[in-house]
Amino acid sequence: QVRLVESGGGLVQAGGSLRLSCVASGRTFGDYNMGWFRQAPGKAREFVASISWSAGSTIYADSVRGRFTISRDSAKNTMYLQMNSLRPEDTAVYYCAAPRWSHVIPITSSLVDYWGQGTQVSVSS
Repeated sequence: QVRLVESGGGLVQAGGSLRLSCVASGRTFGDYNMGWFRQAPGKAREFVASISWSAGSTIYADSVRGRFTISRDSAKNTMYLQMNSLRPEDTAVYYCAAPRWSHVIPITSSLVDYWGQGTQVSVSS
């Protein structure tokens, strides 16, 4: 069974940085594309970033491009999201996401089969 566990959230002032981690277990991590999503209070869950199985390709939402960096370390079964220049509008629960099939790139919630429990990121102004 696939299990995703996020960590690294917290409270930070605007302009600050945080690094989120997602540890995956239950299958060969390196064979699958992965992604990060977030959900703010009262809003739908939205795509943040994705990374290919080889880490050779990344996709970012317009709202985070240039500020966030997604990466992965397959030897550690871990994916990261480095978040810089944080803004109050980045406040949300951040989720690690993975598809069931190796060829799928998780850029929408409908393409995600496995979710982590989420980690809260709060940015104060």
